[in-house]
Amino acid sequence: MASDSDLTPRAWTVSALCRAVADTLDARFNPVAVRGEVSGFSRAASGHCYFSLKDDAGQIRCAMFRRAASLMDFSPRDGELVEVRGRLGVYEARGDLQLIVESMERAGQGALFEQFLRLKARLESEGLFDPAHKRELPSQPRAIGVVTSLGAAAWHDVVTALQRRVPHIPVLMAPALVQGAGAAPTLVQALQQMYALTAEDNPLSPPVDVILLVRGGGSMEDLWAFNDEQLARVIASSPVPVISGVGHETDFTIADFVADVRAPTPTAAAEMAATDRGVGLQALSVLEHRLTRGLLRQQDRQAQQLDSLASRLGVGLARQQERQIQRLNTVATRLSRPQAVLGQHQQWLARLVHRLQAGAQNQVTGSRHRLERQQDRLDFSRGQQTRQRGERLERLALRLSSVDPHRVLERGYAWLSDDQGQALTQTAQFQPGQSVQATLSDGVVPLVVKP
Repeated sequence: MASDSDLTPRAWTVSALCRAVADTLDARFNPVAVRGEVSGFSRAASGHCYFSLKDDAGQIRCAMFRRAASLMDFSPRDGELVEVRGRLGVYEARGDLQLIVESMERAGQGALFEQFLRLKARLESEGLFDPAHKRELPSQPRAIGVVTSLGAAAWHDVVTALQRRVPHIPVLMAPALVQGAGAAPTLVQALQQMYALTAEDNPLSPPVDVILLVRGGGSMEDLWAFNDEQLARVIASSPVPVISGVGHETDFTIADFVADVRAPTPTAAAEMAATDRGVGLQALSVLEHRLTRGLLRQQDRQAQQLDSLASRLGVGLARQQERQIQRLNTVATRLSRPQAVLGQHQQWLARLVHRLQAGAQNQVTGSRHRLERQQDRLDFSRGQQTRQRGERLERLALRLSSVDPHRVLERGYAWLSDDQGQALTQTAQFQPGQSVQATLSDGVVPLVVKP
């Protein structure tokens, strides 16, 4: 039978209870879509918007922060029927239920969002979003693949970020449509083309180790191609990690959930794709320092052990010789008393003393030789370890050299830039008569664009 103490409810602090309720709401409902009538809409000087959504039987307080509010293409009015997407939570300062709105549309686009939620739930039940299937990104990929529109701002943002952070890593691009009814099949085709470039025996370039699927922000209709079921399954079958950088930070697509990593923007996707070259060089320097310091410590320990061994061996030989001399003196003392016995054994005693002294000398000589051999082996071991550390450092330096940007230029590539040193990556950047510099592996060639 339960005692009174077992029936006593837990005593919460107010803030802890509010946080617990907020966590429960987040796990149970979010993200959530709500349709209702705008009431009491106001925009603060900070740019944040506050209002309520209501229907005939209830209402809920809403907050829409400046970043999300700036993406709206209309100004909500009281009484207007809208559909919002956001996250349900608790405003702890007042203990009020509150909906943080991330996007708002006039009523009429709800069918698309319902379709999105149904597909999301079905693919999630199949395990396509399972975190156990997510792969870690390589810190230094051999090549980076990008799937986007060739004319999109996202492509320019990604190339700019990668050239700044990892100019030594090749970037391969598979063009596709990123908006419209025919966009999804082209995205699927571009991804499959990129998968072929992940093979180890790829003759065109080093194998692609990570793929970026990117485009800029837009409305739900603009991003709808990235909610395609076939595209989701192709992303899930990728042989290498995929980073999805679609839309703004508040935009979510099915591609984001299936990809190994979701980036809030295309630029962020590029920054996630590879560790900055400076970080790698610094890590290599630290490794070299640790290897050198470890080798010196090991040499010091071995030298100290050798000194200790030599000291113990010398002390042991001295004590052994001293004991033998003491025994000889004792025998000599006993034999010296009877004159007759001394005469008989005097010659034997001399030979014995000579042999003992010779034996002790031989032991000292043998021990010295053994110490010399141990010293030779120690010197050999030091040299071999030094060579091994040097070879390892040479291999690391060779690996770093293999990703030198000049190696890319030596394979026949050229870097085009204008008079200000800005990179020229698109035909629209060239004008007739414009001066252009082409950076090759052995120098710079001035060029002029012909009409």
